[in-house]
Amino acid sequence: MDTQFAVVLLVLIALGPTTGIRLDGNGYTDIVVAINPAVPENEALINQIKEMITSASKYLFQALDNMVFYKEVKILVPPNWRGRYERARRETYDKANIIIDYPHPLYGDEPYTKQTKHCGEEGEHVHFTPNFLLKDHLISAYGPRARVFVHEWAHLRWGVYDEYNEKEPFYIANKQILPTSCTSEITGQWYELINGEYLHCRYDETGLPSKECNFFPDKDQPTSASIMYLQNLDYAKTFCHEGEHNSEAPNMQNQKCNYKATRTVIFQDSVDSESLQTLTPLQSPPPPPIFRVIQRKNRVICLILDVSESMQGEKILRLQQATTLFLSQIIENGAYVGIVSTNADILSPLTKIEGKGSRDGLISKLPQTVSGSTSMCKGLRVSIEVLHQDDEGTVGDDVIFLTDAKDTDIDQACLESALNSGIILNTIAVGHEASDVLRTMASQTDGKFIIVDHNLLSNQLVDAFFSFTTSDGDPTKQTVQLVSTGKISTDWFNGTVPIDCTVGNSTTFTIIYEKNPPTVNIETPSGSVYGQSHITHNAAMKTIVLNVPGTAEDGDWKYSFFNREPTAQTIILIVTSRAKHDDVPPITVKTGIKNSTSNISGLISVFSEISQNYIPLLGAKVLATLQSDTGHPETLHLLDNGAGADVFKDDGIYSRYFTKLRTGLYNLKVEMIQQDGAIQLSSHKPSGAQYVPGYIVNGELQLNPPKPPLSFQATEMGNITRTAMGESFVVSVPSDETPQNFPPSKITDLTVEIQEDTVTLKWTAPGEDYDQGTAKSYEIRWSHSLENLQNNFSNANPVNTSALQPQEAGSAEQYSFLLEFIIQNGSTFFFGIQSEDEMAMKSEVSNIAHITHFVPSTKSSNVSYTSLKHAALLVSGCVAVMVACLIAVYIWALRRKKDSRDLLNSKYIGICPEVLEVKIAHIESEGQ
Repeated sequence: MDTQFAVVLLVLIALGPTTGIRLDGNGYTDIVVAINPAVPENEALINQIKEMITSASKYLFQALDNMVFYKEVKILVPPNWRGRYERARRETYDKANIIIDYPHPLYGDEPYTKQTKHCGEEGEHVHFTPNFLLKDHLISAYGPRARVFVHEWAHLRWGVYDEYNEKEPFYIANKQILPTSCTSEITGQWYELINGEYLHCRYDETGLPSKECNFFPDKDQPTSASIMYLQNLDYAKTFCHEGEHNSEAPNMQNQKCNYKATRTVIFQDSVDSESLQTLTPLQSPPPPPIFRVIQRKNRVICLILDVSESMQGEKILRLQQATTLFLSQIIENGAYVGIVSTNADILSPLTKIEGKGSRDGLISKLPQTVSGSTSMCKGLRVSIEVLHQDDEGTVGDDVIFLTDAKDTDIDQACLESALNSGIILNTIAVGHEASDVLRTMASQTDGKFIIVDHNLLSNQLVDAFFSFTTSDGDPTKQTVQLVSTGKISTDWFNGTVPIDCTVGNSTTFTIIYEKNPPTVNIETPSGSVYGQSHITHNAAMKTIVLNVPGTAEDGDWKYSFFNREPTAQTIILIVTSRAKHDDVPPITVKTGIKNSTSNISGLISVFSEISQNYIPLLGAKVLATLQSDTGHPETLHLLDNGAGADVFKDDGIYSRYFTKLRTGLYNLKVEMIQQDGAIQLSSHKPSGAQYVPGYIVNGELQLNPPKPPLSFQATEMGNITRTAMGESFVVSVPSDETPQNFPPSKITDLTVEIQEDTVTLKWTAPGEDYDQGTAKSYEIRWSHSLENLQNNFSNANPVNTSALQPQEAGSAEQYSFLLEFIIQNGSTFFFGIQSEDEMAMKSEVSNIAHITHFVPSTKSSNVSYTSLKHAALLVSGCVAVMVACLIAVYIWALRRKKDSRDLLNSKYIGICPEVLEVKIAHIESEGQ
């Protein structure tokens, strides 16, 4: 956001993990590579990871002016591998920078990087497959593994994007057809696959190549850039800089990074930009990276439960209800759990979860009474003692600390003891007056901090415990929260719960009531009924549970609860389930805010990711509720439309800006509903190394092994619901400032079409405040120059928009108009939009949409010297003298009895030979 709009200083602390990649001097450390539990133990895989990164370090060092290299890397192997490995500290699969997993359902063995944020911001992770690392047949198409690693590293660390575009492999610039690349010095030839054979590209009646036309680069190139275009060629040794950058190329780097060169983003806009501007290049090659192979075994957790007098009444009851659900349904089999109190009592030693008996045994040890005051430090020390019981170590073990303590006895020594123990300390603050030290402890140990209200209707304490599901990369072990809902009921509380085809095992309906048990009636999709005789009732905890036997039936389950009380009471329903099959991951939801811990901004970007085994779920309705300690809940309808806060359309990540800012602590809960849902093929393709089908070697086309065909089929899921709770965060707005006003968000998906003399623009509507509300007006301008529109928008040619009324944010906009002159054939136009709100605050200028307009020839089948000249003029801008030269070359070739197609190898005439080839084909077919 421009500084002129930063009226209010917003200090946002995203209370999440503090680990991550660090640039220590010239060397990168704390890089975590995690191997998925589904991958079999294989020492060769570890060796290939080491070899790839060691070679990549040398390549990176050269590419970035001898300034940076990979210094220290951790390889996290699965818990089921039996070798002897160092114990992981706080590294987990879900926080890894690079993951090694089986082929992506949509992209196979193709390396890619998951990017969910804006240009210059770090990505989520890089995805490699065992096949890519172990089988050499992929090297010819993607390039040496070290080069691919650096390509993906640039996505991951510096937030840059690809310089190629598979959907638009060419573009028009200065009336020449160029490959979508960086730089423009790239040389090669154009081919398309016709009836199973690669032939020179066909051209339509406008003189443009067909959509199937692809560029095949020369194996030897006259330039050293660029790694983000073709990292697989030996020539690619640097990142594209401004002096050679193709700002008009329709690639993601231009679209997402405001037409900046890759190197510019790395040195000016990335997380490392300040360091890179001050680092001194090393005078000698760096040492190879140091590798540590680490492992996390089964989870070990200790619950610290506050039993002080301040927890009496509803609070201790909510504690019992929430921890009972955690122990009975959420924690996975094989984990170890211990329980201590803030009175320093060991309520239960470490107990292995092996079935219902061990779960019930732990539940029976939960505290029933309260007494005394809270001693957080004593509770911490005793929990560390308990965690030592499994193997005399605590490194990497989890603590979940639940308390409402306002004051704390934690001193520096106590905090340092917790930090040095290596535990991951997760904290749940009951009530908004809990001590700030809970946030600090969670942040400094890579734990989670969640603040909850103990009010039954909010159900926040129960929801909070679902944030502590296993994170080892195997979602089939996780308990999935389908529904968390409630009602203040005077009579009936009715509804439906869809159980989709990805879940069904260990399905449980849990009803929590306020006063007296309601009558329970739950009906399956086929009409079977579960009633009072099928439930388990715990009167002390005011809880009713139905454990559905076997695998729950797919479809909509109906529930009816009747309040037999003469007065209204609160009734809560929680429905959980697990994967139906061990080899079919369930649909999962992850939610949070995209802001980093160091971010100081007037914006909070809320997101929710919905997917099944990397495949996004599209078309869902996602509602996020942000509840502050000041009692101001805000509900946002999150969208996956590639506009506003949402970076990419149809990537399964639904986003929205939160602009109604008030000082306070916030928690976040999302609910997802999908009617007749389906896992579909997404139009979004993540950033990744380019697959090259072949190269030009000594003038001949040399093909790589074909890319495996896509075998994905859309899967009908039926109705789907999910609920998830994110980590809590803090907003601090100076009290002496007026409420913040925000401009409309930047339009990022502007497109243009020209039919005859009519121009049609399409885009997604921004809002009054970023992507909220409705903007007041649009300003549309155009130019024949991209640079003019970017740098001098207000002086570009205006379009009359008096009849254009903005729609609500997120709506599809379309506007057609006539330019006030006859559009000349072969003309290139650039268009941009700026929106304005009621406070006269303007958005940034949109992405620039450009088009070159061609008029179809009326004599395309009757080729003559005139039509040949016309085609050459349209496509390559050749003058009459060049046309005459081309014909002379053609006649010369005929006299030499050479095949007319040899002309296509004449590189000095650029694109002309390929246009000429089409015309020659017509001439030859007519015997002229």
